[in-house]
Amino acid sequence: MRTLVATIRKELLELRRDRAGVLVLLVMPMALVLIVSLVQDNVMRATGETPIRVLLVDQDNGFLGRAIEKHLRLDGGLELIRKRGDREISEEAARKAVVDGEYRFCILIAPGAGAALREQVRRRAVESFVPASNPAKREAPATVPGLILHFDPAVQGAFRTAVVNSLQRVLLGIELREKGAALSDTIERKMRQGIAGGIPLPPGGDAANQPPPMRFELDTEPVLKLAEAPDSGGRSPRRPTAAQQNVPAWALFGMFFIVVPVSGALIRERQSGTFRRLMTMPISLAGLLAGKVVAYVLVCTAQFVLMVAIGAFALPLLGTSGLVVGPEAPTVAVIALAASMAATGYGIMIGVLARSYEQASVFGAVSIVIAAALGGVMIPVYVMPRSMQAVSVISPLAWGLNAFQDVLVREGTLRTVCPNLARLTLFSLATLSVAWWSLRRSRSGE
Repeated sequence: MRTLVATIRKELLELRRDRAGVLVLLVMPMALVLIVSLVQDNVMRATGETPIRVLLVDQDNGFLGRAIEKHLRLDGGLELIRKRGDREISEEAARKAVVDGEYRFCILIAPGAGAALREQVRRRAVESFVPASNPAKREAPATVPGLILHFDPAVQGAFRTAVVNSLQRVLLGIELREKGAALSDTIERKMRQGIAGGIPLPPGGDAANQPPPMRFELDTEPVLKLAEAPDSGGRSPRRPTAAQQNVPAWALFGMFFIVVPVSGALIRERQSGTFRRLMTMPISLAGLLAGKVVAYVLVCTAQFVLMVAIGAFALPLLGTSGLVVGPEAPTVAVIALAASMAATGYGIMIGVLARSYEQASVFGAVSIVIAAALGGVMIPVYVMPRSMQAVSVISPLAWGLNAFQDVLVREGTLRTVCPNLARLTLFSLATLSVAWWSLRRSRSGE
């Protein structure tokens, strides 16, 4: 028993000496639970409790826009935004906001849509009364293409469908109300015409004075037409597939998870004295770091190539849509290289700053999971709470994922992804600079 107590006391004393490691073990999982719970809770409520922000551009300025806004606000599924500051948002500004990712949806009501709706409903109401014998063949009913839903092509199908369904439900209600009013007016007018022409004789009377029997055929085809238009700033985007969403996202996650082996290797070198012997050799710190960067960038690149190969060749064999890179391959390679450098730089920095393998492994792994959750790897950023969306801009995985989506989904070019490439490059330079400064300081202290 005394041996057991002594062993427990010894282990607790060792943990006490590594206070930073204990803090990492306790705090990092708490942070992970907090962040992931906030993100996933908002996704659970995104099906109806949390409204989706949608821009509304009403160029008709009539009853239709007011009715759509009223019903959508009562429905609660969409949060409509008509103004930015004190000004009504224009079509150009709204579409630019969608292209820039500030908003994911924009509803455009074309000029004259309300008047065209009422005219088409009135005409259909009149044509609903046809002779009972040998009715004339009617033409296919026309629709009113007055509404366009512009959306970011990177939006996943479930959320796009939720917005479309909310709009369709509102449009159906408006259309039914207009049809009811038009039918009431038509029936009233028909009755007045019948009374003015005389009351029909009972059966067996003068057939010449009998009005022709009529039959009512209500047209059930929808009048309002909602057009969906993916918007990518003038480019021709393609609908995102599961492979285009998941392969780049989890490839980035795997590349950044290299922080665990990189930091572990550096710590083992320090503990075994290998790094001290390397420092005595005629080579600069920059040269040592450069060698490590090149080696692990090659590992990250190989990892990314394998992920792309699985997405392109293995997924189609399993019956799902595969990853299609096509002519964007050079741009995708540049993004992968920048992400590899950022991941390697982060791993080297953690390996230099950590004092034990436990600190490096726990902090490195949990921090990457948190960055992945914030960056949209696990859950799209646009369904997170607004506070989390604001924080997500600091995640390097968000920069890489946005760059990949710009190319693979939005048909972007190298120029399009330059801002995110610059962020990844600056992040890698910053982390390597911190590692170089810390190593130089420890070297001069010896």
